[in-house]
Amino acid sequence: MLRFLAIRLGQSIPVLFVMSLITFMIIQAPPGDYADFLRTNLITQGNATIEAADAFAQEYREKNGLNDPLLVQYGRWIWGIVTRLDFGQSYAYNKPVLDVIEQRLPKTILIALTCHLLASVIGITFGILAATRQYTWVDTVLSFVSFLGMTIPRFLLALIILYILAYKLNVQEIGSFFSTKYGGQDWFDGIWFNWGKAWNLITHVWPVIAVATFGGLAYNMRVMRANLLDTLNAQYVETARAKGLSESAVILRHAVPNALHPLIAYQGVVLPYMLTGEIEVAIVFGLATIGPAIVGSMAIGDVFVTASLLLVLGATLIIGNIIADLLLALLDPRIRVGS
Repeated sequence: MLRFLAIRLGQSIPVLFVMSLITFMIIQAPPGDYADFLRTNLITQGNATIEAADAFAQEYREKNGLNDPLLVQYGRWIWGIVTRLDFGQSYAYNKPVLDVIEQRLPKTILIALTCHLLASVIGITFGILAATRQYTWVDTVLSFVSFLGMTIPRFLLALIILYILAYKLNVQEIGSFFSTKYGGQDWFDGIWFNWGKAWNLITHVWPVIAVATFGGLAYNMRVMRANLLDTLNAQYVETARAKGLSESAVILRHAVPNALHPLIAYQGVVLPYMLTGEIEVAIVFGLATIGPAIVGSMAIGDVFVTASLLLVLGATLIIGNIIADLLLALLDPRIRVGS
């Protein structure tokens, strides 16, 4: 197992390197950079002349190395990551990119993991119910729910929820993790946990969790239903029934573990899927996660923020695949890794 982990981690290094290079070049492909963004602001908002704005933009490029060839800029950026864990300086935030990542990534991953846990538990449960009650009204209703979850765009659901909250229910302080009352409070008051702040957080982020979970559970349910229907017709399941085991024991002890294999393998890509689902909804609600940071940095040419956050998303895909392989080995002793 340790040999397997070492090999997979070693293989991930060139993958991340190639991905970071391609990402960096694609981000830099469109014309314009952050200096152009500053130039436009000086003209439109600062009433500067075109000549003064051009001179300032050129000086900014020289000072920050934006006139250097792309490979030189990439080499400087990737060398800083490898040697000093320095992801560069954010032009817009005027602070190290690592600070931006540390502020936004934990919140994003926490929301994504919550969505993933709920989508897995609810989706697998719905899949078992639908498969064991095939062609009944339960199967029909759950299949319809799954169809909606897989076809309705997540950003559309987010817009609908936002419209209802803002214009129909008159909910205030949308677009933040906490209300003004709880934003500055600590999580612990001495030894006592601040449950009021925790509940306030839930009331603000539940639309993000609900929308991302809805799309995830739809896939889990469809896959679980299809796999379980095939497994229930397998010979070893009929043998278990012939031995006199109860139907619940046959399903939960024999059929379900074998039907879970494709879902466990899917965990390798589900974390980035949940992250992108969270990103879409977070952009609509304006939450301070990596979604709005990626979109905002791409719009103004803050290249190091965009490239670093996309690199982090790529790393989660690799980590997710490694975790999926290990879970498959734990679930089924017939699977061996590292041999």
